Parts: sequence; C-alpha cells; structure tokens
Amino acid sequence: MLDSVAPLLAEHAELQVKLSEASLHSNPALAKKLNRRYAELSSIVAAYNGIRHLNDDLGAARELAKEDEAFAEEVPILEEKLVTATEKLRRLLIPRDPDDGRDVIMEIKAGEGGAESALFAADLLRMYIQYANSKGWKTEILDKNESDLGGYKDVQIAIKSNTTDPAQGVWAHLKYEGGVHRVQRVPVTETQGRIHTSAAGVLVFPEVDAPEEVEISQNDLRIDVYRSSGPGGQSVNTTDSAVRITHLPTGIQVAMQNEKSQLQNREAAMRVLRARILAAQQEAIEAELSAARKSQVKSVDRSERIRTYNFPENRIADHRTGYKAYNLDQVMDGALEPVVQSAIQTDEEARLAALGNS
Repeated sequence: MLDSVAPLLAEHAELQVKLSEASLHSNPALAKKLNRRYAELSSIVAAYNGIRHLNDDLGAARELAKEDEAFAEEVPILEEKLVTATEKLRRLLIPRDPDDGRDVIMEIKAGEGGAESALFAADLLRMYIQYANSKGWKTEILDKNESDLGGYKDVQIAIKSNTTDPAQGVWAHLKYEGGVHRVQRVPVTETQGRIHTSAAGVLVFPEVDAPEEVEISQNDLRIDVYRSSGPGGQSVNTTDSAVRITHLPTGIQVAMQNEKSQLQNREAAMRVLRARILAAQQEAIEAELSAARKSQVKSVDRSERIRTYNFPENRIADHRTGYKAYNLDQVMDGALEPVVQSAIQTDEEARLAALGNS
C-alpha cells in the first residue's frame, strides 16, 4: 500500500509548484480544481508522514526495550497507533469522487400527498438550511413555487462552502440525499387525527465551477419569458420577468421566477441548467461503469425511496444504510450529520470491498 503513495507524493510536490505560479490566477476555475486536488493529496501526505514517524518511533522503542523494560510498555501503544494510522491511509487512498469538492444545487419537489407533501418539502428545505448553517456553508434560494398553505410545490437552493478539502465539500456530504423522502405524520389538514403517508422528491446536482466548464451554444437554447405567479395562480409581478430556458439537444428545461429582474432569473436558470447538463453527462458515464465501481448509496434512480421520517415515533430511518434513530425532531432542526455519515461510511465500505476484490 505504501508503494502506491509514491506517485501521489510526486503529484503533491508538482501541484505545490503550479499553485505558486502567478499565471494560475488568470484561470480561477483551474486554480479551484488544482487547490481541491492539492488539499486531497495533502491529507494523504500527512497520513503517510505520520506512519513513517510511527514506524521510526516503534523501531526505536523495540530497540530500547531490549535494554530498559520501561520502553516495552510503549511498544503495544505505538503498534495500536500504527494500525489506526494505516487504516486511515487506506481509506484516504480510495479513489474519491472528483466532484466531492463542488458546491451543489438542490431541488426539493412536492410529490404524493398534495398540500401535506408541499408542507413536508418546506420542512426538508428548512432541515437542509439548518444543516448547512451548522457546517458553515452558505445557502441561496434560487427559485420557489409556494403552495397555498405555506409549503413549496418545488424549491431550488444553492449551497456553497469555502473549503478546498474535497472530504469536507458540499457534494461529498449531500450527494446521497437524492431520492424520495417519505413522511408519516398527522397533517395539519387532518381533522380526525389519522396518520397519513406522503412524500417529497430531492434532486442534487454538483454546481459547475465556471460557465466554460459546460459548453452550451446559444443556438441550442429556447428562451421564453412570461409573467410570474404565486400560490393559487395569482400574479406576482406585472412584468414578464419569469424565464424558462429549454436546452434543445437534451430537452432539459429550467424555469425561474424568484427575482423581479428578467436578467437575474435568466442567470439563475443558466446556473441550474449547467448543473443539470453536467449531471446528465456524468450519469451517462456512470451508467457505463461496472457495478463494482458504482456507488452503493448514491443511486441515479431518482424514484428510489431512500428515507422515512416518522413523526409519531420521532423516528428517522435510512433504507439504504440501515441507519435508524429516534431523534427526528433534532434531525429536522439540522442535526443531519449522523445520517449523512452513515451514507458516507456505507459507500466507503462498499468501495473498499470492491478494491479488495479487484
């Protein structure tokens, strides 16, 4: 395993030189990409150096123990530390999703359940915003389509971080959230206290770092403008500020009406469009990969039911990882990290097993 680190150490040294070059500042997208890779390799370099130092200390302790029994007590302690450090390095050497360091665009859509589903979509939005706040991430509502009772028929949010470390990236944590989220509770519209089951869908896309990263010809776009509307269909703006952009080659369509300015809605729509096109390209590549290399948790099947939120039992259950806890009230307030970590660990174990079988 340590032999496989050598080329990574060389790459880390090369990146250190490249990042010091003044010309790199003229290409922000490339600088961002190289900084992410450098941060990823820095973790590997630190773990490798830690193992080297532990090996040196262990060798010295074993030699000294031959003359002084006091040093013998250090040997098992250092051996245990070495095992832990080696396992950490082994996990760091798992090929990482190249998008882990990216920011994300998330879409939450009401599904089965009518008004209750829209209210649950609003609850999910609040949960993700609170979780983002706990991580020090920034959030921005790009567009929203509100329901009559204060929920959301659909809402789009951008989530950004300031870190260059892919392991701490937004996509690294939230890519597993895509799918159907099922809720079991007594709706506010229920007069007889019966528990209903409804659902909301969540889509997560890695955000494009720079417009030129995804080439889009203006000739491939159909742009329509119209008057935005709110709950119940009432008019919100008296001007045609809402924008709908259709990417003709793929049929991907994005509509934005959150801003009063047509230009702002168009810019927001293009952000989402680029993210969706990038995701479509990556899904096509992922579909060609062998089953062993696919994520066991992040499914491209957006109709998959991934999680149940049972309010009467205060229970949260993830159907992919087997995670279950009875602190749903805290999760809905943003304490989502243990649930997210269960997905990260499940995926990591599957990829470790795949490496072992390759």
